[in-house]
Amino acid sequence: MTSIDELENRWARAEIAGDVSTLDELATESFTLVGPFGFVLDKTQWLDRYRSGDLVTSELDWRDRQVREIGDTALVVGVHEQKAAYRGTPSDGQFRSTHIWVREHDGWRLAGTQLSPIGRPA
Repeated sequence: MTSIDELENRWARAEIAGDVSTLDELATESFTLVGPFGFVLDKTQWLDRYRSGDLVTSELDWRDRQVREIGDTALVVGVHEQKAAYRGTPSDGQFRSTHIWVREHDGWRLAGTQLSPIGRPA
């Protein structure tokens, strides 16, 4: 069985490559992304950003990860630092991110991701 850490590495490589097929395979049908500014995307919207070429991630450092398995759920919290552009506008940043994995009949699937900017209060 593939470990959560291996799946996380596969996810990061797929994000950089814009590999829609792998991202689709890794995610549940009900996948939800909560973006760093509070927007919410379902699986289709999340994948469409790559399909259209609107989102291009040139670098992604997914580090300092802590994995906690709780029954059929795994929570991964780490630092997500990226160099990316959405429709040509830079969306670089450093975020605290949480990934939620659930165990399904055929293995672990990514059910959700949340990104929060790392910064100091104003």
